[in-house]
Amino acid sequence: MAIVKTPWIGRRRLISGLGAMAAMPLAPALLRADTKLAVTPRQTEGPFYPEDWTGDIDNDLVLVKGEAAKALGHVTHVTGKILDASGQPIRNAEVEIWQCDANGVYRHPRDTSWFSKRERDPGFQSRGRMLTDAEGNYSFRTIKPVAYPGRTPHIHFKIAAPGNEPLITQMYVAGDPGNERDGILNRLSDKERASVIVALEEADRLEQGALAGVFNIVLA
Repeated sequence: MAIVKTPWIGRRRLISGLGAMAAMPLAPALLRADTKLAVTPRQTEGPFYPEDWTGDIDNDLVLVKGEAAKALGHVTHVTGKILDASGQPIRNAEVEIWQCDANGVYRHPRDTSWFSKRERDPGFQSRGRMLTDAEGNYSFRTIKPVAYPGRTPHIHFKIAAPGNEPLITQMYVAGDPGNERDGILNRLSDKERASVIVALEEADRLEQGALAGVFNIVLA
């Protein structure tokens, strides 16, 4: 089972751009010794955790090896840091993400969306995995998450780090009207909600027409 330790070709641009943004708010030098960061809240794994981690599972979900076309949807770069509660970066943490494609379909045998004539996009990798670097950084190139019946747009995250219990959480899109109606998101407190809702902004400096957001995750 391959785990990506070196990111896709555009990572240097990410580190110089969003990587720096991710580091600024939580730089350890800015934290008092007794300061503790709020731990990222746990969320449901959902019924569609990937069963198949073979084949192409790197951190670029937009391009699938063997497929001629790239994924449908709005290309989005999601970057951030994996930190402990004292603000220290966690290296070699395994970060997994999974989400539905632009048609609202998961790559999972129990997703019966095909009953409603929605077909899965073969150009979307659907899930990815990588290890954080020495500064706790991770990066994924994916698509802007979309809604499907019963859920607001979201991306699932699972983080496994040495000495820590695995954390499963979800990332949401700031300003999406579905956020106010989503039962899973609204189980969280206001402070917890704010920690998992991410603003996506235009990121032409990284890739023409793309969006980008920073999602820092704090482990207990």
